[in-house]
Amino acid sequence: MEKDFIEAERFYQAKKKVKEIREFYEHLAVFILVNIIVIAVNLITSPEYLWFVWCVLGWGVGVVIHGLTVFDIPPFFSKDWEEKKIKEILEKEKLRKPENNYGN
Repeated sequence: MEKDFIEAERFYQAKKKVKEIREFYEHLAVFILVNIIVIAVNLITSPEYLWFVWCVLGWGVGVVIHGLTVFDIPPFFSKDWEEKKIKEILEKEKLRKPENNYGN
């Protein structure tokens, strides 16, 4: 019974991760397509001032952060890192010997 639950949980987590990856690639595709249009509009209407750079940079930062979180790069963005850090802190607290028990 517990094995089925664990297997179902693993399937759910894998399905969730695949959805996150798909959404990132959709975001990236929209970013590329929209920015091609923005660049074209900029170059046609006002080629003397390249304002499209601000659009690409601003949105590009968002796409990069989205990618980092989806692919767990660097690892401190990931849920696994958070869980490992919590366990590490709890273990340190458990092993720590109180130096002074006054007032407890």
